[in-house]
Amino acid sequence: MEFSKLEKKIGVVFKNKDLLKEALTHRSYINEKPKWGINHNERLEFLGDAILELIVTENIFKKFPKKEEGELTLYRSALVNSKMLGAIAYEIGLGDQILLSRGEAKESAKNRSKDKLAANAIEALIGAIYLDRDYEAAKKFVDKFVMPYLAKVEEAGGKDAKSLVQEIAQSEKKITPIYRVIDESGPAHDRTFTVGLYFGDELQSKATGSSKQEAELKAASSWLETKA
Repeated sequence: MEFSKLEKKIGVVFKNKDLLKEALTHRSYINEKPKWGINHNERLEFLGDAILELIVTENIFKKFPKKEEGELTLYRSALVNSKMLGAIAYEIGLGDQILLSRGEAKESAKNRSKDKLAANAIEALIGAIYLDRDYEAAKKFVDKFVMPYLAKVEEAGGKDAKSLVQEIAQSEKKITPIYRVIDESGPAHDRTFTVGLYFGDELQSKATGSSKQEAELKAASSWLETKA
């Protein structure tokens, strides 16, 4: 396969081409072509996800010295969620080069899950760049292709945790999140509420606050922490 166009776009010519092939190989492709001889990209995705989070965290930590943890988490989540990463993947021409089985390609086009596959592939690509070169090369890639979107996030004034959770849930799960009061205690003038964040009937996170609204925001922020 010919990846020179992609390598030129990202500014990295791989020494080990198999790492680039692996970053673009979805599990379904191997199931269809067992003699492919290259691993699927899930291990590289795992590595790249951690590297991406570290680089983005370091950048926003330095850029916003006066912002609190919660705000930094929102900025990070806005940059590394699947919708954003999927868009970036297609911008650099990565999304169209993911190796999928015919069935997976057809299914992803139908249910719009291709953005998620592209987001996974860009994380795998970051992991591959790190292994083929070093951390600085991976950072250069993230700084060039991911961090410019921070200006867009800033321009929008950021988003509160609930809005961001809803956007991610609808984009990735095709579901609208629900908040339910699990427990409330204390006297009428000093109530404490425990609220759960649910996707359908599945509890995603829960938090406690002095009002339902506060507990909902905390539950949303807690979920974003696990997502980022």
